[in-house]
Amino acid sequence: MQYLQYVIIIVVLLLIALSIVRTKKKDYKIEVNKLVNYLGGKNNIITYDSNKSRFTVELKDISLVNKDAIQKLGAQGIVEIDNQLKIILGSSANKLKKYIDDLKR
Repeated sequence: MQYLQYVIIIVVLLLIALSIVRTKKKDYKIEVNKLVNYLGGKNNIITYDSNKSRFTVELKDISLVNKDAIQKLGAQGIVEIDNQLKIILGSSANKLKKYIDDLKR
């Protein structure tokens, strides 16, 4: 009887842990849509690429970019050179590039 109680407690704790992990997981499709909007929309993006933790994007009009919103989205830094932005996103840069590829098609 006591073993059954321990099993029930362990199962409940595992379910709680799984639900916490699921809520903490980022939904990259939503993140990409927000990022594209903060970059001025998909028509404002000329070229883009990712390199490890960096996401590089060339834009038609840099004035349409909302850098503060990109920072709040999780960017660790943004470097602006002419009409190009280098956004440090960490390990999610490659995933975001993949989703933008799908979005731009």
